[in-house]
Amino acid sequence: MNLGNGMRQNFFQSYRETEILQADPIRLVCLLYRGAIERVEQARACLQCGDIAGRSAAITKATGIINELVLSLDHEQGGELSANLLRLYDYILRRLNEGNFRQTDPPLAEAEQLLRTLVEGWEACNVTVGGVMDQTAHYAPVSCAG
Repeated sequence: MNLGNGMRQNFFQSYRETEILQADPIRLVCLLYRGAIERVEQARACLQCGDIAGRSAAITKATGIINELVLSLDHEQGGELSANLLRLYDYILRRLNEGNFRQTDPPLAEAEQLLRTLVEGWEACNVTVGGVMDQTAHYAPVSCAG
């Protein structure tokens, strides 16, 4: 069966909407990170081929996603972690803006790498056993003292 491009796009959109509606909060955060990473990748590709409008549009979308992550922070319950994430999001936003303004790749590459590190951390929080959240998972404190 040969699906037309429009039909394929509608199927993908429907799949994405279902994935979002059924996702737990950690999965939603991961989806946001993945969306931001995709936009930064797109911006970097546009930068390489000289597509100024495409680069700007992709960075605008990535910035919008990161702003949603900023708005989702719960500073009351998140404490120091929330404050650190806010500072990191601010830094990523500044790097994206710098890469867009200066039309250079290194700030965009750094922002992408930071987002990849964050999504890896969040995905590690979503420990599952047989598709069900493992309520017995415990995380031991880590010490850097030698």
